[in-house]
Amino acid sequence: QVQLVESGGGLVQAGGSLRLSCVQSGRTFSIAAMGWFRQAPGKEREFVAAISRDGSTTVYADSVKGRFTISRDNAKNTVYLQMNSLKPEDAAVYVCASRLYTVASKDGEYRYWGQGTQVTVSS
Repeated sequence: QVQLVESGGGLVQAGGSLRLSCVQSGRTFSIAAMGWFRQAPGKEREFVAAISRDGSTTVYADSVKGRFTISRDNAKNTVYLQMNSLKPEDAAVYVCASRLYTVASKDGEYRYWGQGTQVTVSS
């Protein structure tokens, strides 16, 4: 069974930065497109960013474009989310997800999910 484990969440002041990591077990990482989603209390889960299996294509939600960067290291089975200029509205549980082959921005299109990591932004 494929498992995904996130790390890197924590408390940061507004304007600060965090880098999240997600490690996927198994041999399918190199053919998997990866995505990041987030969910705040009382709100629906929303798409943040996604990256193709070779890293050549990235997709971002308008709310994070220019501030967040998604990247991957296939040798380490790891996808990253660099978050800069953080705002209080960015606070949420961030989860990574995996699907075979092609990028997607809908949560229903992803097969595997991590447990999530909490990001808190203070003002």
